[in-house]
Amino acid sequence: MRDIWSIVRPHVDSCLAEAGAEGHPADTVGRAFLSMAIDIYRRERSLADIRRELEFAMENLDPDEDYNFMRP
Repeated sequence: MRDIWSIVRPHVDSCLAEAGAEGHPADTVGRAFLSMAIDIYRRERSLADIRRELEFAMENLDPDEDYNFMRP
């Protein structure tokens, strides 16, 4: 079985290319993907759980820093 990233990544890349060809910036595509991700989460997760997921992502945006739960 393939990992989920190898399934999703080609679709994301294709969407970015198609949107870019039609003049849509990558930022707008990202915003649409974020909205779609939240819609997917809402199918099976509580609002509080989604909020925690998004807060964790926001707190760990910098790829050069350890996750908040990690010790130095």
